[in-house]
Amino acid sequence: MYRDVIDALKTWKASPGRKPLVLRGARQVGKTWALKEFGRTSFDSTAYVDCYNNEQLAALFAMDFDVPRLIQGLELASGEKIDAETTLIVLDEVQEVPRALTSLKYFCEQAPQYHIAVAGSLLGVALHEGTSFPVGKVDFLDLGPMSFSEFLRASGDERYVDMLANSDHDLIGVFHQTLLDRLRKYMVVGGMPAVVDKFVSDQSLLGIRDVQQSILDAYDQDFSKHAPADLVPRLREIMRSIPAQLAKDNKRFFYSQMGPGARAKSHELAMLWLTDTGIAAKATRVNNPRLPLRAYEDQRLFKLFCLDVGLLGAMSKLPVETVLAPDDVFREFKGAMAEQFVFEEMVSQQIEPHYFSRDDSRGEIDFLVQIGRDVVPIEVKAGGNVRSSSLTSYVATHKPNLAIRLSTLPYKQQDVITNLPLYLAGQLSRFAALMLA
Repeated sequence: MYRDVIDALKTWKASPGRKPLVLRGARQVGKTWALKEFGRTSFDSTAYVDCYNNEQLAALFAMDFDVPRLIQGLELASGEKIDAETTLIVLDEVQEVPRALTSLKYFCEQAPQYHIAVAGSLLGVALHEGTSFPVGKVDFLDLGPMSFSEFLRASGDERYVDMLANSDHDLIGVFHQTLLDRLRKYMVVGGMPAVVDKFVSDQSLLGIRDVQQSILDAYDQDFSKHAPADLVPRLREIMRSIPAQLAKDNKRFFYSQMGPGARAKSHELAMLWLTDTGIAAKATRVNNPRLPLRAYEDQRLFKLFCLDVGLLGAMSKLPVETVLAPDDVFREFKGAMAEQFVFEEMVSQQIEPHYFSRDDSRGEIDFLVQIGRDVVPIEVKAGGNVRSSSLTSYVATHKPNLAIRLSTLPYKQQDVITNLPLYLAGQLSRFAALMLA
């Protein structure tokens, strides 16, 4: 497999102002593999240390932050001689040793010549528990599940990746049905590396739900191991409710729909825990489509998405056989899978998704994003019926320079509204830049 984050890691290595790196992401999205692969391909050696249940490492960082002594200790812990120019230092599950996080400040200030990268699955949770974090002394990268393009590469379909990136819509149209077929499979498999590996190895959809369920079980075990005891049942309630919340015509998350007595006040800490771990993510409401969008967001109103479209299907008990029926996987529970997919693809492009609705809750637009100096409305249609009074009304009222409708139909330009096939969601940033130039 090849992950796009490797290119970002190479850019970090070459940066003259490089700081210690923090790679963030939920458990099992491939952080450890990415850092080890980066070390294997870009350095002479990798000094890898797992902080989980590592009493020696905790003792090492408990003393002081003398960098030469820390380097000597990391050499002993990893079994690798550390050279500042040719060795990548990797501290995995770093949230388990909070003082290791704090030490990055001293590496930044006193020993910037070292290449040190840390990763952690519960970093956000650790920070909320009062860990002293070296603000301004580290660089960040975020890693999520494999995108559709990364899935194509892993499946041996690199030629399609290059074609999609080149935006040759006439050529793309020739392979439209083939690309929809690949997307159907991705919607069922998702982008969790272990699941993709199972699919690629077996060349079959059989067995992938077992792997997905094991990942969901691991997340559930994390709740019991790491979350405060009183939050655990609330975490499970929120997770179980995600498919049903996304299945509504109005996909906004309502605490009250989880059951009697469920309220924002009683569940907000559990929600924060889930989003901090990356297991779930929000798209908040914006009621005024002006720059910057963050200035007009209402944090109280949001849609809640799962980490991965394949995991969403597993949580929903969606039969894998659905992939064999044309378009059904896109339409299942009112387009929730399609909207989840688009959300993930935007996040992978560092696009921050919001959604739009007026104060009277009418005229909702699935996503509203800021690209450069433009606010772009995006509608997601699960099938080929692309009629949308909301998007038409939005365009007439707010007159955006670009509006995008994603569906199973081929590319078509209609004045300001551009119809893009769903499989091009991963090219939104590139496409919008071309159209708005």
